Amino acid sequence: MTPEIVSSVKSSGNGNLNNAFNLKKDEFYTRYEDVEKEVLRYRSYLEGKTVFCNCDDPFESAFFRFFVANFAKLKLAKLVSTCRAEPSLLASEGNERAFKAVVTVVPCSSPVRPNSPSDIEALLAMPGNSLSPLTGDGDFRSAECEALLSEADVVATNPPFSLFRDYIRQLDKHGKKFIVLGNMNAVTTREIFPLFRENRVWYGESIRSGDRSFHVPDSYPLNAAGCGIDEDGRRFIRVKGVRWFTNIDASKRTERLELTRFYSPDEYPTYENYDAIDVARTKDIPVDYDGLMGVPITFLDKYNSDQFDIVMLANGNARSSVPATTLKEVGYSPHPDDKGGVGIINGRRVYARIIVRRKPL
Repeated sequence: MTPEIVSSVKSSGNGNLNNAFNLKKDEFYTRYEDVEKEVLRYRSYLEGKTVFCNCDDPFESAFFRFFVANFAKLKLAKLVSTCRAEPSLLASEGNERAFKAVVTVVPCSSPVRPNSPSDIEALLAMPGNSLSPLTGDGDFRSAECEALLSEADVVATNPPFSLFRDYIRQLDKHGKKFIVLGNMNAVTTREIFPLFRENRVWYGESIRSGDRSFHVPDSYPLNAAGCGIDEDGRRFIRVKGVRWFTNIDASKRTERLELTRFYSPDEYPTYENYDAIDVARTKDIPVDYDGLMGVPITFLDKYNSDQFDIVMLANGNARSSVPATTLKEVGYSPHPDDKGGVGIINGRRVYARIIVRRKPL
């Protein structure tokens, strides 16, 4: 951020040291290439929309830069960005104010991919655009930011992974369309799995497996495998299990999973506590089995709601988080070795499974 902008958004007071440290630990910046590869898939839907990036410093965010660079191409109506104030780790430095950036005009002469703070500063100084301080701390849960959310059509950002459940819950509450990054482990939570089961949320297309690198602040420690400094001198870390979460339809979501295996009792054992067979790999789902099946969590990468019904998540919280009617439907019966609801085979617990059934052809 440039000194001129910093001076306009500074406030007095000292931040809580622990809170500041936690904020810094969750401060991951998505790469421009990852944003571009996913968001361009929704080009037709974004036309004429107001896009809200509510966890994004416009001087750092690849989301903000992407939407500026593609403002005309996507035919956006407006781009709004808010970022949370980040208390300094040093009390003597004071706190930065949270602020809001609004873009309604991007000239044709604007850089194709604005990278420098001066590019963004010049853009926000144009008539029709603005940078203004928020009255609060810029937290996406604040009343101020929630009011901005209510005015937006689409949300696109990389929210703090530690607050992902709260974040998705808020988007669902407001009925918003979204394209956001999160960790695939979030799908096993009681807040998010029902959204997948009810076909109200699904994975985006451009990330299916592996990990992704994120830029981090200069103060972030690089003491884990996969961390480093790129050719531009920016620090990065690699995070496993990252996925795009969205509720905007894309064409590939309707592709059917090609099934080539056939059922046999020897290859597909039945759980001792569920009336369902165990399928260790998604590609091994039998083409000729019409009953309940327990499939890996990674099944969601290939899930087609026209081909399968999701019944429940059989994990360690199943007994407390799944309705009794559903447990009855899947023939659940307590087992001495059952630790909350995972499947049991030959007295041994298996990994968490999603219980599904094929839909009639």
